[in-house]
Amino acid sequence: MHSPRTPFGVSPSVAPRAWLRHGDLAVFRSLAHRTWPGAEPVLPRLSRCADHGLLWFGVAAGLAALGGGARARRAALRGIASLAVASAVTNTLGKRAVRRERPLLDAVPVVRQLGRQPFTTSFPSGHSASAAAFATGVALESPGWGVAVAPLALCVAASRVYTGVHYPSDVLAGAAIGVGAALALRGVVPTRARFPAPSRTPGRAPALPDGRGLVVVVNERSGTAATTASLVRAALPDAEVAGCAPDDLRAELERAAGRGRALGVCGGDGTVNAAAAVARAHGVPLAVFPGGRLNHFAHDLGIETVDDVRAALTTGDTVLVDIGRFRPGPNGPQGPSGPAAPGEPPVPGGPSGSDEPLAPGAPVDTYGYFLNAFSLGVYPELVRTREYWAPRIGAWPAGLLAAWRALRGDRPLEAEVDGRRRPLWLLFVGNGLFQRVGPAPGRRHGLADGLLDVRMVHAGRAPGLRLLAAAVAGPLTRSPVHAARRRRKVRVSGLAPGTPYAYDGEVGYARGELTIDKLPEALTVYCPVPQR
Repeated sequence: MHSPRTPFGVSPSVAPRAWLRHGDLAVFRSLAHRTWPGAEPVLPRLSRCADHGLLWFGVAAGLAALGGGARARRAALRGIASLAVASAVTNTLGKRAVRRERPLLDAVPVVRQLGRQPFTTSFPSGHSASAAAFATGVALESPGWGVAVAPLALCVAASRVYTGVHYPSDVLAGAAIGVGAALALRGVVPTRARFPAPSRTPGRAPALPDGRGLVVVVNERSGTAATTASLVRAALPDAEVAGCAPDDLRAELERAAGRGRALGVCGGDGTVNAAAAVARAHGVPLAVFPGGRLNHFAHDLGIETVDDVRAALTTGDTVLVDIGRFRPGPNGPQGPSGPAAPGEPPVPGGPSGSDEPLAPGAPVDTYGYFLNAFSLGVYPELVRTREYWAPRIGAWPAGLLAAWRALRGDRPLEAEVDGRRRPLWLLFVGNGLFQRVGPAPGRRHGLADGLLDVRMVHAGRAPGLRLLAAAVAGPLTRSPVHAARRRRKVRVSGLAPGTPYAYDGEVGYARGELTIDKLPEALTVYCPVPQR
């Protein structure tokens, strides 16, 4: 009596592993003998382009540069990070645990075969893992871009069977590893969609459909402000949009606040800082259009695009936010005239550091204000170096150079914080409590909590490692190098004259003593209603 046979011609009484191997081989040969219309000039080239992840690095660069906003940049970054995790798992665990030989190429037409055959083991497919990880990572952050990238990832995975370098099960296993890597990374570093909706204290402001009654001031030298301004004009045809040079920013903001029902601003965090002070002084609501490099304040409010602001203006949705305030001694803040540290380039104060200085002769308030954070120690040095070099070598290279120099610094800050004198590498005071985003604190859940997030990194050996430990430590974590507190007021005294401090990307200079507190719910900002 003959034993029954499966569609692959293998008896089910054979061990399951052998049955799967024979079935895999049967599917591979069946696909090798099929004609794939249009695949011959495309799939082999695509497979070679994906070597070492080069295809995905190129796609990520395109997304970041041309994707049209912060969401596309986050999607690109998450895709690359997911790819890195998947590649590490595939090459260090998968291929070493299952040493499967590559398929024989006798069944694959020569025109399909790659010019250089892989020399690693076959299971699982590293190309498929990278493709699936990148596409999944992008989709988790931006579903729209994920849909656009998915066909390319499927073609890369299919090309590995088409060219004869992998069995179908190799590709399926690699794809599963890639998807799993992206999901595992999301568990460690949540996507923006998984953040809790920002805590909101509703404000009152007029609805301004099509921007009627809104005057927007654009800092023309700030990040992506010029591009964003064109989007503002298209989305809000009735708004008045006025561009200005950095030297004229404060005066232009004052004029705009005096003639509109609401003040709009397009620029980076330093520009928004200046606009917030003017809006508060005139008692008008503020509309923030992210046009800088980082846009921390806008992103913490859930504002990423011009459409987000347009929706809030149409419905009149606003929130109240706290404003951080500092008083640097009896003579007020130090701006452009403040001294630089020996051997360092002087950096003027004012909106957005050296890119956006205060106009000469502009009035200086007794208090300075911050929407994001105030800091002493290493960070002001980093900002000064970055702003000096950015016009010469570009923003990102300048940031890396500044970080490298700051971490190598060996001059701790001597200061008395709330009555206790201590050497510090960094004193950070956040406007609101910063929550963990993966291993590091980086986002605020609410901007009207009435609290200051105070963090100190104590001086000692290996400042770079100490700063890294402080970044990894969570909020209010106690450690030998890192201390965190919640306060409503902080006093810092005993500072050497000319000690630099940073606030919202600006640099000023202290005169011996600082008092830092908050103005609760002092600013009304147009903000979209959370959709989740």
